[in-house]
Amino acid sequence: MMGPLERFEPGTEIASFSRRTLLLGSLCSPLAPLAAMPNPRRASVLIAAARRQVGVTLHYDPGYTKLAFPGGDVPRAKGVCTDVLIRAYRDALALDLQVLVNADMRRNFAAYPHRWGLRAPDSNIDHRRVPNLQTFFTRQHARLPMPDNPNAWQPGDIFTSLIDGRLPHTGIVSDRGRGYVIHNIGNGAREEAALFRYPLTGRYRWNLSA
Repeated sequence: MMGPLERFEPGTEIASFSRRTLLLGSLCSPLAPLAAMPNPRRASVLIAAARRQVGVTLHYDPGYTKLAFPGGDVPRAKGVCTDVLIRAYRDALALDLQVLVNADMRRNFAAYPHRWGLRAPDSNIDHRRVPNLQTFFTRQHARLPMPDNPNAWQPGDIFTSLIDGRLPHTGIVSDRGRGYVIHNIGNGAREEAALFRYPLTGRYRWNLSA
């Protein structure tokens, strides 16, 4: 049975969870000094891995779940917005955000948001929370400026946004252009023109330039 601190769902991005108000913490870390263009092959395989989740991940499930470590995941038929990123990076580039976020939090726990009342890292949930991923990517010098022109965003870029002023959301910019993204915002993974649907809070390009 989940405890009171575990009832917060990982992404808290859909309106039906509007009662669970999680205010997005401000990020003070600088932008990446150089916005290296993504390697087309790496971006392509990342997007393909995200796109393969469409029609597989059919539900949004915010429940706290005890996961294996490393490589832990809930059944792929369900998940939250962050699971799109986690699965895509594992499948395409063998990068495990569960492991990497946990390792960074163990070294630098004070740098991460403490809004959930935890006193130590929790490998079951930390990497599935949007504010934690924002902190991790910023600490990885992956944060970039946010252009208003959708054509200035590159395939494979990670976006974060805020729904109703309080519900963090994330996804991956696809290669279809004009603001298309791959994300899970309540009805499973899908690809649609939704980049500017809600106020943007971050843009990140992580491990795509090798």
